[in-house]
Amino acid sequence: MAKMVFYCRIWIAVVSLLCFGKSFGQAVYEESQAFLPKVDNIVLITLDGFRGEELFSGADKRLIVKECGVKNVDACTNQFWREDALERRHVLMPFLWEMIEKQGGWVAGSMEEDSEVRVTNGLYFSYPGYNEILSGFADAWVNSNDKRYNRNVTVLEWLHRKEEFKQRVAAYGSWDVFPFIVNDKRSGIPVNAGWSPLTVGDPGKLSAANFIAENLFHEFEGVRYDSLTTLGAIEEIRTTKPRVMFVSLGETDDWAHAGRYDLYLLTARQNDQFLKEIWNATQSIESYRDKTLFLITTDHGRGDGREGWKNHSLVLSGSERIWIAAFGVPLQASGIDRGGRYTQSQVASTLASALGYDFKESNESIAGELPIVRSASQ
Repeated sequence: MAKMVFYCRIWIAVVSLLCFGKSFGQAVYEESQAFLPKVDNIVLITLDGFRGEELFSGADKRLIVKECGVKNVDACTNQFWREDALERRHVLMPFLWEMIEKQGGWVAGSMEEDSEVRVTNGLYFSYPGYNEILSGFADAWVNSNDKRYNRNVTVLEWLHRKEEFKQRVAAYGSWDVFPFIVNDKRSGIPVNAGWSPLTVGDPGKLSAANFIAENLFHEFEGVRYDSLTTLGAIEEIRTTKPRVMFVSLGETDDWAHAGRYDLYLLTARQNDQFLKEIWNATQSIESYRDKTLFLITTDHGRGDGREGWKNHSLVLSGSERIWIAAFGVPLQASGIDRGGRYTQSQVASTLASALGYDFKESNESIAGELPIVRSASQ
């Protein structure tokens, strides 16, 4: 329906050109701006430490080797390797690429297209990255992954203070540091993270999920499996219908640090399926359908080569490069960005601006929004 209305408006633009003498470009621009919908909800999802190299080009054949922890090279090759880079990325992230290529989505950060998204905090690891994503600027005070309550007000907290978003913001993370990053004590935002029991949703599902979480071997003590985080987030969406939902999936980073390229790829493929599950959950609910913007990104990049890909730091080139994707509602730009220069710090303002608010008003250090949604000033 949304696409049909959009094309009708383009036809109106053509009529304007013929009947009233407007330039076609001006007419199309005015009609497209008028059509840009009011976004009622935001779902922000991060895939921890997932490289743009795999997002845009799929599996790296140099790393599908036993030296990179691949247990069954033939099986991994058959599952993820294709000679063509476009095929490889569709095999790895089929849902995300469908949303970008066929559903009007947008993605930036492709080196092949000279599109750049950079982390500005200079440290290139998780807490500084998540602070930059959520607070809109880099802060030298955030210089470790220690469990310190964030002194910065995130866009989640800033919105939560507004009456229309009170008790309508929620966060789910696989990493157990998120209560500190979001500062749940000060913000009042419920944050379910790490191996905390799931508490919101269908009692039967929660009971089964919590039993599994309690008794399943914990590969990473501070990071629960993304499947459990996703289940919790979907139950939250179905039960409380938050207007702003933050979901952070973490296993891609942990399997990379563990030197298991096969499981890094497998987790990325699973995360793509989890994106689809969250999307489907929103599309089954009237208050979300055609009114929800999805923003997808990562907290940092990674190094290159058989050793470099495992880690990320200020001394590993590539750690500063990330990517950002968006889909769900008509955007001012679509497809693969070409030649753009963006920063991680622009995510927060983009989130607020899509909802009609100017987050930059709260702090002059906050970066401006990405050129994909209607500005809060429009």
